[in-house]
Amino acid sequence: MGEALARGLLASAWPAGGIAVVEPDAERRSALADLLPGVALLDAPGPTEAAVVAVKPVHVEAACRALASTGATRVLSIAAGVRLSALEAWLAPGVAVMRAMPNTPALVNSGAAALAPGRGAQDVDLSWAEEVLAAVGMVVRVSEDHLDAVTGLSGSGPAYIFLVVEALIDAGVAAGLTRDVSRALVVATVAGSARLLVASGDEPAKLRADVTSPGGTTAAGIRCLEAAAVRSAFTEAVLAAADRSRDLGRSPTG
Repeated sequence: MGEALARGLLASAWPAGGIAVVEPDAERRSALADLLPGVALLDAPGPTEAAVVAVKPVHVEAACRALASTGATRVLSIAAGVRLSALEAWLAPGVAVMRAMPNTPALVNSGAAALAPGRGAQDVDLSWAEEVLAAVGMVVRVSEDHLDAVTGLSGSGPAYIFLVVEALIDAGVAAGLTRDVSRALVVATVAGSARLLVASGDEPAKLRADVTSPGGTTAAGIRCLEAAAVRSAFTEAVLAAADRSRDLGRSPTG
């Protein structure tokens, strides 16, 4: 995700000279040199005004403690489950700290992220963090107590969509299509439906109704999905993922 952010910033016209990436592994730094031309690649944090912590949760404390002596005045963490209180304790006093939960479509500049402020974060700090995150998608502001719900919804959401895509491809095969044809149709249908939802601005219920003629084929299919409690299954999935996020946040790492 850190690489995706750096690439997104370059694509959105941030000057390469204003970006530095810390990567302790020499082999990985070498690979990043080709992906991030002009970006400084360091083996340890150097003097900076702002930083993004994009490491695995188990490494967040070490990363924050390393940043504490760099002069950073604002820090954005995208590490899952690590609470603002912990980040603030590990960083230097007075640092404006923020947490964000992006999702994997950020890898293709179509992400959805939620941003939560720490105690000392001001609007100017949040605006900076939003600018960073907006390089790879859309951003909303929430309070930290909503980040677990965000994790269950948009953080895990791509996996739910991919599962639906898998199921539809299998259904097309069951209906007699070849797997290649079924996959092509399903992927185009899901991508096109998402674009229509965004472009039209209409509520999903209206768009669904527009293609559901009374007594027609779509109505028959929707009836089966409703009978199988698909809506309830998605609700339970989001709630379960949000509960798991809360559990992880209570671990020693968080």
